Formats: sequence, structure tokens, C-alpha cells
Amino acid sequence: MLFDTHAHLNAEQFGEDLEEVLNRAKEAGVSNIVVVGFDRPTIEKTMELINQYDNIYGCIGWHPVDAIDMTDNDLRWIEELSQHQKIVALGEMGLDYYWDKSPKDIQQEVFRKQIQLAKKVKLPIVIHNREATEDVVKILKEENASDVGGIMHCFSGSIEIAKECMDMNFYISFGGPVTFKNARKPKEVAKEIPLDKILIETDCPYLTPHPYRGKRNEPAYVKLVAQQIAELKEMTLEEIAEITHNNAKKLFNIM
Repeated sequence: MLFDTHAHLNAEQFGEDLEEVLNRAKEAGVSNIVVVGFDRPTIEKTMELINQYDNIYGCIGWHPVDAIDMTDNDLRWIEELSQHQKIVALGEMGLDYYWDKSPKDIQQEVFRKQIQLAKKVKLPIVIHNREATEDVVKILKEENASDVGGIMHCFSGSIEIAKECMDMNFYISFGGPVTFKNARKPKEVAKEIPLDKILIETDCPYLTPHPYRGKRNEPAYVKLVAQQIAELKEMTLEEIAEITHNNAKKLFNIM
């Protein structure tokens, strides 16, 4: 009954053994996966996967690192694809000030355009934020992103920022880093997040949880994230699995 809300099964790292990866996920109790496409090749692969597998849904958008490459045609293409019944969100979108491939002003423009598109097609958004928290929150507020809400993906900020985002109709999603032994802040924040606003993810093949850190991540490992959240909340794994599963289905409007 686990729901991995953010996976990159469209990545080349899964090119050789996707079926085995999906089988391990099923054995671990993962019932649903959202695959995220963030540029032309990964969006195309996402569309293939959602058509091939019943339990895989899609989220499509343009990553801020590649914002400089996005054209108006790409945005129109995303709008067309968003009509597919298994596209449940737009993203991952946002700002990334760590990498400098795309200038900040272009990232911000592309971010705003995608929020506006999400409001047009009435889909929630998935936010990527790296070293850009102040501007991300500012743009979400200015663009009235609360109209659609969404997910603060792989959240690493403070509880104060989390509260600002929750006030804008966003869920707070935790991935592998919450299991790291030195991850004091993510653990503290996870303890504080209300149960009706919490989600879990892998972001695979990246950010592999302890004790597999350093190896390729995969959806089966979302169980480790759920276990850590359960410990922090002093609840059972089954309770956290059910709560986060229901939260995801509600957000993504999956019946």
C-alpha cells in the first residue's frame, strides 16, 4: 500500500532491468508510482510507461536546470500531453541556484509559465527547490499557486518554510535523506508535519536511503522512508503507508 510519489524510472539507469525493479517494488508493498518527466526525452519515456503499466502515473514538466532550453512549443506540447487521464501533475518545476546552466531570470520565467499552465489545466504541481527557497516561495505566492497546490518534492527546508507551503495547499514530501544518520533537520521537520500533509518518495535512481546509500535507488526503497517516518511519528509502518497512500491519491485525484 506504499505510494512512491516521485520516481525517475524513465532514467537510463533502469534501461536494463525495469521489470525486475517493478517486481521488487511490488514485493515491498509499493502499489503506485508517479514517474516524473522533466525534459523531452524523459517526458516521452514517461508517456510510454504510463501506457504500459496500470500502476504507474505520470508527472510532466520542465526542470529548472534546463529552463534555458524550453521553448513555447515545449510548453504547448506539455499542455497537450497533460490531457492524458494518467498525467496527474505538472513538474518537476521550480528553481535551482546550485547549477548555473540556466540564468535565474530564465528559470523564474519558465517556473511562472508552468504554474500558469497548471492552473489552466487544473493539475497540481511538483516543486524542485535547490538553494532558492526565498524565490520559490515568493513566486508561488505571486502566481497564486495555492489554486492548484501540489508537492514540495524531497523537502529539505525548515518547519517555518514547510508551514508557509502547507498554507498554500502544498504537501511536504520526504525521500531518502530523512533516513540519513546525520539528517537532523529533515527528521525534526518530519516529526512536525501534520499527517494529512505528508508524502513519501524515492526520487530514484538518486538519493538512496540508508542502508543502501551510494547504490542505485529504486521504488522498493520507499518502504525505508516510510519506516523512518513511522519511527519519528511513533506510529506503525502500516499506518504511515495507509496515510501517505491516501494523501497521494487525494492530491493526484486517483480513484
